[in-house]
Formats: sequence, C-alpha cells, structure tokens
Amino acid sequence: MRIGTPLSATAKRVMLLGSGELGKEVIIALQRLGVEVIAVDRYDNAPGHQVAHRAYTINMADGDALLELVKKEKPDLIVPEIEALDTQMLANIEQQGLAEVIPKARATQLTMNREGIRCLAAEELGLPTSKYAFAESQDEIKQAIDNAVGYPCIVKPVMSSSGKGQSTIREEKDIQAAWDYAKSGGRVDRGRVIVEEMIQFDYEITLLTVRALNEQDKIETHFCEPIGHIQVGGDYVESWQPQPMSKVAKQKSQEIAKAITANLGGRGLFGVELFIKGDDVWFSEVSPRPHDTGMATMATQYQNEFELHARAILGLPVSTALREPGASAVIYGQMDVKGIAFEGIEKALAVPQTDIRLFGKPESFNKRRMGVALAYGNNVDDARQRAKEAASRVIPVRE
Repeated sequence: MRIGTPLSATAKRVMLLGSGELGKEVIIALQRLGVEVIAVDRYDNAPGHQVAHRAYTINMADGDALLELVKKEKPDLIVPEIEALDTQMLANIEQQGLAEVIPKARATQLTMNREGIRCLAAEELGLPTSKYAFAESQDEIKQAIDNAVGYPCIVKPVMSSSGKGQSTIREEKDIQAAWDYAKSGGRVDRGRVIVEEMIQFDYEITLLTVRALNEQDKIETHFCEPIGHIQVGGDYVESWQPQPMSKVAKQKSQEIAKAITANLGGRGLFGVELFIKGDDVWFSEVSPRPHDTGMATMATQYQNEFELHARAILGLPVSTALREPGASAVIYGQMDVKGIAFEGIEKALAVPQTDIRLFGKPESFNKRRMGVALAYGNNVDDARQRAKEAASRVIPVRE
C-alpha cells in the first residue's frame, strides 16, 4: 500500500458519502494515516464536513449529481456511510473504473434495502432469521401477520436507518399507525415495508466483523468482542463491550457474520446485528460500515471501529484486541433548535474513567443524537454506570 501526501499529486483520496458522527471519526482515522478526504453529505456543516480536506453538500440519491462530483474529485476510494444513495450509480461508477467502492457496490445495494439483505440471508445463504414478509399497503401488512408472522411483530421501511419508521404492532388496531409511520420514516422508497416476527430473545448484539488483507494479500475475517446494546424505538441509547455470551452462541454468531460478509465481499468493517436466546442465534441486519453501537470501542479497543475500517479499506493490518471493558451512552439534543450549546461538560468529565464526544451537528432535535459519553471500568456493569452518569451531566441549552 502506497500513501502519498494530502493536497498533492501523490495523495491517496477517499470520498465519504455521508459525513455524520460516524463518518467524522472515519475521516479522522484516515487523515491520521495521511489520506486526503472529501466529505459529502445532504446538509451543510455536517460533523464530517468540519474536519475533512474538502466538503460538499448534494442530494446523494441524485445519480447525476453524484457522478459529476466523482468525476470532479477523482477519488481512489468511495466509502458509503449512509443508506440514502443512488446505489445503481455507485455500481456504474465501479464498473467504469472511476473509483473503487467500499466494500463493493453490490454490498451497498443489498444492505441499504432490507428486502435484499433479508432474502440473501434467509433464502440464499440459509441463515436463521425471524419470520418475515413484505407489504405495500395496510391490507398486505394484515395478510402478512395473519398468514405468517403473527402478533406481536415489527414493521420497518425497507429503506431506513437508526430506527426511523420502525414500530411495533401488538394488535390489529395498530396497523394503520405503523403503516403511516413507516411511510414517513423511509428513505428513498416509501412504499414498501418488512413485517417481522418479534423474537423473544435474551439480548441482542452487534458483532463488528472486519475483512482485511493479510501478509499474503488475502482477505481474512476478524471479529471484535460482541457488543451488547439497548434500543428504544429501533435507535440505540446505550452499548457495552464485551457482552457475556456462551461459547456456542459466540461461535454461531461468528459463523453467521462470516457467511454474510463473505458473500457481500470487499474490504472493511461490517456491523452485523444478531438476536441471541441461550445458544440460539438469529441474523437481523448488517451494515457495511461502522455501527452506532460500536462507538463503545472508542473506550474499549486498541483500534476502535473507525480505525479498523480505515485500515481495512486501505489494505493495512488490523487488530481487534480488546483493551478493557467499556460502554457508551447517548447524549440527546432534548430540544428543536439550531446552534445548540452544552453545559455541565466539566461535571461529566469529573466522572472517573470517562470521556465524551460532542458531534457538532448544526441543528438539534429532541431525540437527535448530539453526542455520546464513553467509559471504561473493571467490568461492563461499572463502565455502563459511569457512561450513563457522565451522559446525564451534559445539559443541552439554548443560546
């Protein structure tokens, strides 16, 4: 691997499509390795815009605009960080040799659409999943529940992220509200949903899975220690690492994660979401990029998930070794306002063995993730308590 000097003719150029808080950390990790980074997002002054060498604001679902920008910037690598993209244009860019798409254009196409990835996992690879069906109307949701899925169940847009548009149906009267919410929360395509059986699991994990080159330039698969997390409305509010689990469940989780990521191909870090009950494991979803629950790795691993992603996409060696137990807890905006401020930072950092990240998002919403508290400790329980305490001391205020 050869890396030149940023802002020169020898530069290794990486374009991030999506530059929120996760993209920002990837940018920082890439820049530490001497990479020139172009940050692209749908709104001005996104977190990644604030640290990249150059920044652009475009509608990334507009294929022509995306192609024009790629031709202008001539990146070596394109790294998608969000779902709202014209994935067919990404495939065309890859086929024309204009840039390498990470991990592959096909992986981006499949994973941004829950229908594609669920059918691949369950029907092609034979991985264990919840019962599911797809629907394009309230009547079809009812048919799916009556014929296969049953109550209670979960409805999600086939294209969305961070729990947007996701709701639980416990009885027939909930169907209309679930359908309306799914239509409002979907990205790109707002006319199709997945109806999923609600598995009575013991806990759920994110298994960060890294496909990286070894010394023989062959892809090897590496696993981080499992990350436990709590979600509310499909959005993560707390995560910790390592999640205790049986050897059998851990082995099954790694086998499932390896199967799905090997099929998707390419290099980089994948966030594989799994449901666990005893020794049984079910595949849920996969993201071909760092995962929000993986922010805990900034307190737990020698190489956090963003550094792992940066190294893997550049073809560099990786280490998924755990340094110590740790946790993360979300800091919400708690109000709808632009240019939010925060108080209590000194009180938050007075909690021993903690740190915080404030993302710098230009606009706050009541339930928008504006930061995260990180903590490490002698054990997971200790770290979780510290992270939650630190997060609770950060107070959003209006200027």
